[in-house]
Amino acid sequence: LKKSKNIRVTWKIISMIKLMGEIKLFNLMRLEWKKLKRLSVISEVMIYWLILMFMPVFFIKIVMPFMGESYAAAIELNSFIQMGLILLGGSLISQVFIEEYKNKTISLSFGYPISRKKLFTAKVLFIYIFVFLAAVGSYVFTGLTTYLLDLITPIINGQPTNTDIFAFFKSMIAGSLMIPLISFIPLFIFGILTRGTIPTVICSIVCMNLPNFSTFLHLNQDLILLVLCLLGALSIFLSIKTAESAGEL
Repeated sequence: LKKSKNIRVTWKIISMIKLMGEIKLFNLMRLEWKKLKRLSVISEVMIYWLILMFMPVFFIKIVMPFMGESYAAAIELNSFIQMGLILLGGSLISQVFIEEYKNKTISLSFGYPISRKKLFTAKVLFIYIFVFLAAVGSYVFTGLTTYLLDLITPIINGQPTNTDIFAFFKSMIAGSLMIPLISFIPLFIFGILTRGTIPTVICSIVCMNLPNFSTFLHLNQDLILLVLCLLGALSIFLSIKTAESAGEL
C-alpha cells in the first residue's frame, strides 16, 4: 500500500512538472519533499532541537563544569554538541535513497527522461539544504536557551561580549555548512552500493563522535573536521559520478 501510494505521488508530480517544460533541480527537490514521510521527519527534527537545546546546560552543570568558565568555552562546547545533527543526515539518506531502492519506487524515476545524475544531484541538494536549515535552527534555539537559562540560574561566568556573539555566529555558519557535508560520508558505500540502513546509522554515529573525541585521541580537531568534510564531498562526487551505472536493484 505504501509503495503504491509513493508511486502514485511520484507519477502525479512528475507528470505535472513535465507539463511545465524542462524538469529543473528545484522541482525535483520539491518532489523529494512530497515523497518524504514529512510528519515523521519534522517530528525527528523537533526532537533533535529539543534535546540539543538543553545539552550545553546539562554538560556544564553535570559533566564538564569547566566549560562554564566563559561564554567562549560554552560556544566551543555547543559546536561539539551540534555534531549530533549528522544523524539527521543519515536518517534522510535512508529515506531518500535506501528506502526507495528497497521499495523499488526509484525505478519509476529512472524510467522518465531525467538523467540519473540530475536525479541524484537533486536528492543530495535536498538533503544538504534540509540538514543545513535544521542546523541553523538548532544553533539559534540552543544559543537562546543557554543564554536565557544562564540569566535565570547563572552557570557561565561573566556576560557574552561582542567578541563572543561574533564567535557564536561564526561557529553557527561554519557548523551549519560542515554538518550536512559530513553527514554524506555513508551515502556512496552504505546508501547506494550496499543500501543498508543500519550501517548508515552506525557510520553517522561514528562520524559525529570523531570530532568530539579528537582531544582524547590526541588529534587535531580542525584536521579531523577537514578530513570528514573531504570524505563527505568525495562520497557525494562518487554517488553522482556513478549514478548512471548504479543500477536499479
